[in-house]
Amino acid sequence: MRPVHQLLALLVVVLWGVNFVFIDFGLRDWPPLLLVAARFTMVVIPAILFVRFPRGSLGRILLIGVFMSAGQFGLLYTSLFLGLPVGLSSIILQIQAAFTVVVAALALRETPTRRQVIGILIGLTGLAVIGLSLEASTPVAAFVVCLAAALSWAIGNVIARGVKPGISGLQMTVWSGLVVPVPMLGLSLLIDGPAEVARAVLHPTWGVLASVVYTAGVASLIGYVIWNSLLARFPASQVAPFTLLVPPVGVGAAWLVLGDRPTVPELIGGGLLILGVAVTTGALRTVARGIGRVVLRRGGRPRRGERPRRRTVVAREHPETAGAGAESELGAAASGRNGQEIAR
Repeated sequence: MRPVHQLLALLVVVLWGVNFVFIDFGLRDWPPLLLVAARFTMVVIPAILFVRFPRGSLGRILLIGVFMSAGQFGLLYTSLFLGLPVGLSSIILQIQAAFTVVVAALALRETPTRRQVIGILIGLTGLAVIGLSLEASTPVAAFVVCLAAALSWAIGNVIARGVKPGISGLQMTVWSGLVVPVPMLGLSLLIDGPAEVARAVLHPTWGVLASVVYTAGVASLIGYVIWNSLLARFPASQVAPFTLLVPPVGVGAAWLVLGDRPTVPELIGGGLLILGVAVTTGALRTVARGIGRVVLRRGGRPRRGERPRRRTVVAREHPETAGAGAESELGAAASGRNGQEIAR
């Protein structure tokens, strides 16, 4: 990837990390499920006219919408509404990578690799550190609901594996959003009451408008246009590791904008959780190999005034085995590609 493409990937990371702060802006004045309904209404209504219909996979994509859109965001917004710190939620949600491996093992009979088991144990250790260090002001129920959001995301990831090739994350985001607005509005009417919903709809605040416009227009649509363009030009193994930077950006944005300062145990637990995700998904190995290639490439350059060394070719790789390591690495990074794309 050239520097300009790396900057674009970092831009998307910032857009997705700041997304959590804008969710908090909306939750100050609107009920959580109503805000989710408004967000996906804005995602669907303009975009569905321009995004191609996903032929042959609509039923599965709508099922993805139940878990990855309605389930994940309905529960995430509710956890924030119950008092979970914004920065902490951006970290806890990443345990979905470990949950995805577990759900795939139970539903698809996939046997986790040793690396995945180690990554899951590291991630769960970090999650335990966070759970045991929750401050008195943070309700345990909010923590549990956020875990449920991560589990819903994981179930959606497993369902997304059956989507036909060629369907982009933008198509999945827009068309899966069809199942979100009406159920979320109905649940909001049931839980919050018609009077509260009517009051909120008739008196939208600037915070609510900013939340809906940013989360739907900027994070979901603009973010995916850039992200999908990068995935179309480069291997997923080069692009996907950038998503590990979303939680640090979310924590930093919540700290700077909302004064949501994490505690030391939360930072330690969050670091372990993100490390576990990196190990589970293979992103850590991908990053390490990339750094190794850069170091070797620089180390192999001749010094100024020095003649380059001649290389002796000892053996040539068989065409069937050449690049096998890169392909397996790409497969590991791409296995959760659709799921990770849709869930921002």
